[in-house]
Amino acid sequence: MKILILGAGKMGSFFTDVLSFEHEVAVFEADPKRLRFMYNCYRFTKEEEIEAFRPELVINAVTVKYTLQAFNQVMPFLPKDCIISDIASVKTDLQAFYEQCGFRYVSTHPMFGPTFANLDQLSSENAIIIKEGDHLGKIFFKDLYQRLGLNIFEYTFEEHDETMAYSLSIPFVSTFAFAAVMKHQDAPGTTFKRHMAIAKGVLSEDDYLLQEILFNPRTPAHVEGIRTELNELLDIISKKDAGRMRAYLEKIRGHIK
Repeated sequence: MKILILGAGKMGSFFTDVLSFEHEVAVFEADPKRLRFMYNCYRFTKEEEIEAFRPELVINAVTVKYTLQAFNQVMPFLPKDCIISDIASVKTDLQAFYEQCGFRYVSTHPMFGPTFANLDQLSSENAIIIKEGDHLGKIFFKDLYQRLGLNIFEYTFEEHDETMAYSLSIPFVSTFAFAAVMKHQDAPGTTFKRHMAIAKGVLSEDDYLLQEILFNPRTPAHVEGIRTELNELLDIISKKDAGRMRAYLEKIRGHIK
């Protein structure tokens, strides 16, 4: 299969590495310096090269801020039967875009971003395939993710955004709160060091990506839930109420079983 990957960042490099030994892969990247370490693939910097390549599948792996811009840039140079796809963790506006773009499409979300995941051992990681979209495109990604050992879930665009509001917004906001009150520790404990590693990983992500995840319309309700729990915990601590503390710990331990 002829596959064009947009973007030579972390995820673009990952998909190139995974796919290039079984498919004919090209990477399109406007900044030629970012293509220096891409191997076993064609390296394109001009749209005309895409037109000559005639890809059958496009995987848009640019940062969330430029996802739609990248699609609009290359679509005039794609064959009409090409399937376009994204791997964005934020699907805002993508459904409306796909429905009017005139191309077959498939949308997925590999939830193992390179920041934390061991890319050689992905059996504990997840991927979402959006139910709407081209049947053959979904089969391609389902087969790919199965071979990577990922746990696959199928959601609608609506279900995906609701899930992301919970599974990304809550840990991100909790991490921000930790980083906001953090002070330098000469002799940090194990728990502190683990939280610090998570904070550094999250805050190394693209600012626009963090913004879009937190600006999800469903996020405020989950953040409000965090504030409610913090208020209750603060009240328990302030009153040194051992009975309520035991009950609170029992409740939250039940949440993580």
